[in-house]
Amino acid sequence: MDLSDALDFPQQNNPQAGGPAWAGQPANPTWPGQPANPTWPGQPANPTWPGQPANPTWPAQPNQPGWPGQPYQPTWPGQPGQPTAPGQPTAPGQPTAPGQPTAPGWPGPVPQTGPYGAPGQAPQALTVPFDLPLQNGVFNKMLITINGEVKPNAKHFTIDLNRGNDIAFHLNPRFNEAGRQVIVRNSCIGTQWGKEERELASFPFVQGKPFEMKILCTDTEFKVAVNKLHLLEFKHRLRELNQIRGLRIYNDVTLSSVNVETLQ
Repeated sequence: MDLSDALDFPQQNNPQAGGPAWAGQPANPTWPGQPANPTWPGQPANPTWPGQPANPTWPAQPNQPGWPGQPYQPTWPGQPGQPTAPGQPTAPGQPTAPGQPTAPGWPGPVPQTGPYGAPGQAPQALTVPFDLPLQNGVFNKMLITINGEVKPNAKHFTIDLNRGNDIAFHLNPRFNEAGRQVIVRNSCIGTQWGKEERELASFPFVQGKPFEMKILCTDTEFKVAVNKLHLLEFKHRLRELNQIRGLRIYNDVTLSSVNVETLQ
């Protein structure tokens, strides 16, 4: 073969160092009709479990679960929130997450619970009368959650929010006042009791039965919900909320937990 014949020989493309590619094919061939990084047919490039997002979490769980028994992002009855998985209520009437909510932030005290025994044991009852210092006072969106049980032969029990010797909010369910069940609300400032508030459409407490009470402080009032239902409001009579630094619970009730957090 002479030099002219060699020059007429068809040349192959050699774009890649290391050897020629097959004629008409890309340097890094893929399966026909498939992307360069093929996946299983019909699946996205980063496959996930069917029907799940790309970074799935445990079904119906929030992405950042927190400490058991605390609301993920607590809400008030009838308000939208961050739904969590079934099992543990956040605030009354809201969807829940099975004991895996996110620990909320608060400028107030760390939640007060327990005391708890060995792991797996039910929490022990708190001592009544029960006193909880509120180091920063009360504030807008402060939420107090009280879990307890009314004694079987209870006559009444009392919850007070105090400023020194003053009572900013006095809540007193009474089981038999002249044959009636009433919830008395009042304040006592400078040893002088104010006007009682008594009227309510319902009385949610039952002797010998457990209950969950939530007390929400706003800029204008305290709101109270019992067993997931809004119950009443009490307008502030003592305006210096940051001076209300004590919670006291006493009379015919046992307590399992008292928590303080900030409503989202």
